Amino acid sequence: MTVRGVRGATTVVSDQPEIVLEATKSLVLEMAKENSIAPDEIVSVIVSTTRDIESTFPAKAVRTLDGWKYVPVMCTHEMDVPGSMPLCIRILMHVNSETHQKNIKHIYLNEAVRLRPDLQN
Repeated sequence: MTVRGVRGATTVVSDQPEIVLEATKSLVLEMAKENSIAPDEIVSVIVSTTRDIESTFPAKAVRTLDGWKYVPVMCTHEMDVPGSMPLCIRILMHVNSETHQKNIKHIYLNEAVRLRPDLQN
């Protein structure tokens, strides 16, 4: 078994706790579904946000998912680069997987599809 990285990102329309948590939950569940990942296969999850998201910890949404209680999750902020996409949540999920890296499905939702158009299906 090899540890693989699964990337994902989404954007929110505003920095409100319920919006941030729902967007994070939706993204994580889509990443897991598209890559057939079970919580026990996850090594860790890093959730980063742009600095304009500060109303809540997005990791809270991950920790409250059914079966995800013991998945190690950490939040951080992205670098504040001029011109970067605002109100963006990014996720890097480390998973134990037999899937080759080139076959991992990275998930980009909402405005975040512009971040990696080369990875879109």
